[in-house]
Amino acid sequence: MDLLLTEIRNCRACAAHLPLGPRPIVQASRTARLLIVGQAPSLTVHQTGVPWNDRSGDLLRRWLGIDRDLFYDATQIAIVPMGYCYPGRGKSGDLPPRKECAQLWHARLFAELKNVELTLPIGQYAQHHLLGKTARGSVTETVEAFADYGPRVVPLPHPSPRNTGWFKHHPWFERDVLPVLRERVRQVLAPAPEGVSRP
Repeated sequence: MDLLLTEIRNCRACAAHLPLGPRPIVQASRTARLLIVGQAPSLTVHQTGVPWNDRSGDLLRRWLGIDRDLFYDATQIAIVPMGYCYPGRGKSGDLPPRKECAQLWHARLFAELKNVELTLPIGQYAQHHLLGKTARGSVTETVEAFADYGPRVVPLPHPSPRNTGWFKHHPWFERDVLPVLRERVRQVLAPAPEGVSRP
């Protein structure tokens, strides 16, 4: 795993297309039990080198009911974006994640994550990639059908400040999805009972 993560962090496959140059950002270990698959690093994340180290990350951690120390514990939580590098800005926000990352690295990386018990595909790119034909026509429809993917998968909208309107217009997300999400996260990250080893 360490060798693979080094390869990923040294990747320069799409350097010519990245306005600020490559800085692949990923967090993973073989013991991780929770896998978060997001979109691509924001400018703030690119600058700091820390995944979800922005306002979106603050909201995501509130959704999960965990603090920063646990969130950044790679032995428990893997954080794998669809695009590992900041893609640059477009007319209405950050550009989509580059496709090269998933094509080059995801199969190898996910194969190492054998202890994952819960996967959170965040946003349309992660949901289409991970859920395939079972993804609904939109993020809203996919998230609303979250119970169909449980208990090992909980699809989520992107916790971006740009999505504040979505949250206001879909109160069922906070009412119905977040309690289930927090309970699943609690179960997955809870220490194993004494004398019981996890798979």
